[in-house]
Amino acid sequence: MSDTKQAAKAERKAAKLAQQIGTFAKAHGGAEAQVAYIGQLGARIVLVGEDGGWGDLVAPTYAIAEAAVAKAGVTVHEDFDGEFAAKVRTGPYEWSRMAGIQVGGPANSNT
Repeated sequence: MSDTKQAAKAERKAAKLAQQIGTFAKAHGGAEAQVAYIGQLGARIVLVGEDGGWGDLVAPTYAIAEAAVAKAGVTVHEDFDGEFAAKVRTGPYEWSRMAGIQVGGPANSNT
């Protein structure tokens, strides 16, 4: 694939991710993000809404993830810690799925 076609494809992917980030932000009263490199899989964009809701997206490259958050116009944090991490609100579902085995909740299986 030519460099021009690759750049156009990356631009389209960043625009699509930016649109998804915007939709999340609108549904949650605004949003902030953190981009984390996840190896060959690309980069993870963790989103935290003003209401404490959270979600994530995966971009094929770190550069595309950075372009997406820039296009979306959200605040980007270097790390997922401190005040930013404290904004996340989890419910019973998340607690049972993340720590279910350790604290006697449902096992992480389909049985």
